[in-house]
Amino acid sequence: MRSLLRHPGRLLRPGVLALAFAAGGAAFAAPAGAEPIKLMMGGMSKIIYLPAVLADRLGYFRDEGLDVRVLSVPAGIDTSTELIAGAIHGAVGFYDHTIDLQSRGQDVLSVVVFVRAAGLAELASTRPAAGAAMRSIDDARGRRLGVTGFGASTWLLTRYLTTRAGVAPGDYTVVPLASDTRFVEAIEHGTIDAGMVEEPAATRLLSSGAARVLVDLRGVDGTRAQLGGTYVGSCLYLRRSWALAHRDETGRMVHALVRALRFIAGHDAGQIAAVLPPEVVGKDRAGYVAALALAKPSFSVDGTMPRDAPDTVLHVLVSTGTGLMARHVDLSRTYTNAFVDGTQHEAFH
Repeated sequence: MRSLLRHPGRLLRPGVLALAFAAGGAAFAAPAGAEPIKLMMGGMSKIIYLPAVLADRLGYFRDEGLDVRVLSVPAGIDTSTELIAGAIHGAVGFYDHTIDLQSRGQDVLSVVVFVRAAGLAELASTRPAAGAAMRSIDDARGRRLGVTGFGASTWLLTRYLTTRAGVAPGDYTVVPLASDTRFVEAIEHGTIDAGMVEEPAATRLLSSGAARVLVDLRGVDGTRAQLGGTYVGSCLYLRRSWALAHRDETGRMVHALVRALRFIAGHDAGQIAAVLPPEVVGKDRAGYVAALALAKPSFSVDGTMPRDAPDTVLHVLVSTGTGLMARHVDLSRTYTNAFVDGTQHEAFH
């Protein structure tokens, strides 16, 4: 198996990693004449991004005649920056970024949905360095709350939950941690009182007793109960101009990702983990399998955007008080199901 390599592309920031593994330990040969397509995600081990990892690992991109390079950075917010800069062709990240970017004049859209939930949990440290452990999100005033980074989906949802609880953004300290490794250390050592994180980090912290759940957005029902409707977390989003100029490649890429979603639906967590390399599963295989089993029901089976999800995501964004206004967003242009449906030549403009 090839190890993760630092990507040599001049446009990408230092620290970007390429997923260079392949089934059976041999690297896939690039199809003759294929243009490399660069996709980026904010952390390859995060279960919410699993379809992209599987499509690469199982050779589904290759089956479509594509040479796709799946890249990883610690924080998902960095994928948006790289996409707009033109350093990558597609971002594997949260759907809310498409709405935020459109409000700032950037025409990007989701072409395939991965997860029909936020896929995150707000966890409280059971051993905070100062003060008593938080018992609810209402206790956020005066606390230190961990997020991936400013502007990240974890930051936005933290603002939404605290604002709803009557705690103003200035009443607590936001601690950007960038990576799951730093998040886990912060919770375990109590340098943050609470924070928002995805699987498998959430399950591992809960299993060890280092954390307890304050707000659970990992599943479909929990997300709907907390956020008021159907939600979409991770997806693949592209610049519209690129998707228009590469309809065939985009369609084949989406088909490969839908195959990966069907693989997830058709196999149990242990079977899925068995095809993943140690770089993804980590040292705690049992913990990864447990986390994947919990997350599996939230994955889309066909990649389509749920009808009411865009409205829910927009409501959350507007409610955070970041200045985004609904009238500045045309939700119909933040996603398309045309590539999932195979109608991109007729229905996508």
